[in-house]
Amino acid sequence: MYLYSKIFFFLIALILIKRNQSTIILNIKFYFISASLAIPNISVSARWIQNGITVAGVNGYGNGLNQLCSPWSVYVDEDQTIYVADYANHRIVEWKTGATSGQVVAGGNGPGDRNDQLNGPVNVIVDKQNDCLFICDRGNRRVVRWPRQNGASGETIIANVDCWDLTMDNDGYLYVSDKSKHEVRRWKIGDKNGIVVAGVNGAGNRLDQIHHPSFIFVEQNHSVYVSDWNNHRIMKWMKGAKEGIVIAGGQGQGNGLTQLFLPRGVIVDQLGTVYVADYSNNRVMRWLKGAGEASVVVGENGSGGQSHQLNNPTGLSFDRQNNLYVVEYFNHRVQKFNVEANSNS
Repeated sequence: MYLYSKIFFFLIALILIKRNQSTIILNIKFYFISASLAIPNISVSARWIQNGITVAGVNGYGNGLNQLCSPWSVYVDEDQTIYVADYANHRIVEWKTGATSGQVVAGGNGPGDRNDQLNGPVNVIVDKQNDCLFICDRGNRRVVRWPRQNGASGETIIANVDCWDLTMDNDGYLYVSDKSKHEVRRWKIGDKNGIVVAGVNGAGNRLDQIHHPSFIFVEQNHSVYVSDWNNHRIMKWMKGAKEGIVIAGGQGQGNGLTQLFLPRGVIVDQLGTVYVADYSNNRVMRWLKGAGEASVVVGENGSGGQSHQLNNPTGLSFDRQNNLYVVEYFNHRVQKFNVEANSNS
């Protein structure tokens, strides 16, 4: 009887799929797009137009809705809506594609530790499945979950953490870098104590150490990439590893193609290519997997405020077309660098 029931429901399912084939295809396509945002698929031959377009902070420094003040990071949605951690304005701002001003979606009530306030937020990620934002509220030493739709206040889900970045893996675990403890922890939402996944021996420059971790990135196999800020390098920590591997920089502070200077944002694509916001060198670098030296993606024209220049880049993100978004801390803007049409295949 059980076998016949299974066959019956299988036949019903086939009929429903046949009748709703277009809907099923749409759902599969949407899932694919969401996954490709988390782990971008970028050709090794991809190049980017060197003049950026300001997509947030179009009116420079300030606290108006068309302004930013020392932004730190950016999250790009599948429809190219961007969410900016507007650090010195103590808010998260949403900018729609082509908009000339943003909308405050979290904070914006001055610096403070109330549930409706933020204090120097440095990162935000979007969890569409649960329709919420996760915010690294650095000044309050906490990670906050904030409703994405008309959220008037958030709730603290991780307390007493000197958070500088956070991300989420495919299993719903949060990863948080702690600058003071020189480590990265993985947290199951609701747990009081996370598990250390990178930086197991305090501050230092050995392979089992990190010195002031900033941005982080997590692969599908749960390998963790860490911007090891004061060691001027990017480390890869495989799941369960007791020490990391240097995959970018690590040749001391400098501006050579083998060096980084206080690295910030890091993204790794499906081919293992590493993209780094080289903060004090005012450039974005790309390390092909296994390469001994990098190439400059954007920012070869010195520090400045022109469209072909960067001024202390921090956060990075790609959209589904592989256009590159760069947050500039001292230019108070987010720049979009379009990928060259014939180089992305």
